[in-house]
Amino acid sequence: MRSPRRGFVVLGALLSVLMASTAQAETLRLLTWGNYAPDKVIEMFEKKYPDIKVEVTFSNNEEMVAKLRATGGAGFDLAQPSHDRIFSAQKEFNIYKPMDLTKIDLSVLDEKLLAGVKANTTIDGEVYAVPHEWGTSGIMVDKTKAPEIKSWADLCDEKYKGKTSMRLRRTILLGTAFAMGKDPFAAYGNLDDYKKLMDEVAEKLIACKAIVKTYWKAGDDLSALMLSGEVIASETWDSTAYKLYSQNPNIVFVPPETGALAWIDTFALPRKGEADEAAYKWINFVMQPDIVPLMSDKSGAVVAVKDGIAKMPEDKRKAVQAAFKPEDIANLKFFANIPPGLEDIEGKTLERIQAATAN
Repeated sequence: MRSPRRGFVVLGALLSVLMASTAQAETLRLLTWGNYAPDKVIEMFEKKYPDIKVEVTFSNNEEMVAKLRATGGAGFDLAQPSHDRIFSAQKEFNIYKPMDLTKIDLSVLDEKLLAGVKANTTIDGEVYAVPHEWGTSGIMVDKTKAPEIKSWADLCDEKYKGKTSMRLRRTILLGTAFAMGKDPFAAYGNLDDYKKLMDEVAEKLIACKAIVKTYWKAGDDLSALMLSGEVIASETWDSTAYKLYSQNPNIVFVPPETGALAWIDTFALPRKGEADEAAYKWINFVMQPDIVPLMSDKSGAVVAVKDGIAKMPEDKRKAVQAAFKPEDIANLKFFANIPPGLEDIEGKTLERIQAATAN
């Protein structure tokens, strides 16, 4: 006859195992851009690592820095700021910690993008980020309705009144400066000079308010405007244009004649993150050959692996090829590291534009 006492002992042992398993399970808290953590990819990751639960908070560059600054780098285990948002934020707010590159399979990464991010994010000999996805900002155009558009300034051309759009963020400030024949990155070293330049840019964009139909806030909003024909040209991320290309091949990304603005979104570890090992597992997982196309398909951007464009889904790859010639790639303007105080200037400039009345 089975001993009841033995049954309780066995049951107790099983409960102990289950409780230990639960205690060992951890949450990987991602602070990332929309579309950078597709449900399918999370499902595949959690299947491979059943002891890790992925929790996602979607954000943008400004919010990422603000959230981590408010907590001293706590609350998240892996963040994805752009390459130009790390050096100064770390020097000023101490919100990140160095990465252990030995825990990342660097062999799969594009060597130039890796070198660029390392150069931008190395502080006192320590590297604070590695690249994830890259792309550009420029102009999206319905080529059947505005085939001659090729400059940031064309978005403010009277002939397109009520048919253009832009996002009131720093990209349009920089693009407008380049269209005026100025190099905003060259002015980064002197905040007084930069403020004067932003004042000039503000005047241009305030005058443009009478031309612009609306200011988009999210990629889905802009997509709806372009597909409906309400807007025929807009400042945009190239990835948004690539996604629309498969639905309407007349909608193409146009690198501005002064050069598309290029960004690299990265992986960075918040200073008080609690799941570093899980973070490294996520980084290596999403850079695998079978995962890369899923990432590009969802985001529309190019994953920073070797031959990243070739690894995109066919429709996205064709959209990139339709947008860029070799000379356009050579003319890219990569965002420069943002010095302390510069974003305050840009923020006030944007507020001034927002508050101004269209003439």
